[in-house]
Amino acid sequence: VQLVESGGGSAQAGGSLRLSCAMSGDTFDSYAIGWFRQTPGKAREGIACISVSAGQKFYSESVKGRFTISSDSAQKTVYLQMNNLKPEDAGVYFCGGPVSHYSGPSYCQLYWPQEASRWGQGTQVTISP
Repeated sequence: VQLVESGGGSAQAGGSLRLSCAMSGDTFDSYAIGWFRQTPGKAREGIACISVSAGQKFYSESVKGRFTISSDSAQKTVYLQMNNLKPEDAGVYFCGGPVSHYSGPSYCQLYWPQEASRWGQGTQVTISP
């Protein structure tokens, strides 16, 4: 499994950004992908997860109601739409997932956000006041 993020950048507080995580190397429709955020001095935080096969979505309390995770099977891509951005949303965003699609249906419920076996390279998000 290979994961590649894109879409990071700068936004003003209250603005929006959309991140993408393109997946290859396995069966996308059976996979699961989580989004994680890393900020200096803090542990990596799991903020959203989607099980493509199960159609389940999970969010951390810090982003619930503001961020939306979705998937596009034709593009083999998971998106993170981030609205009403706050300065504390700044950081490096990673997508991550299980080692293979066999863990896809259970990944978000049983393993996210503590575990991910496959990671993207990360994309920087900067929020200005």
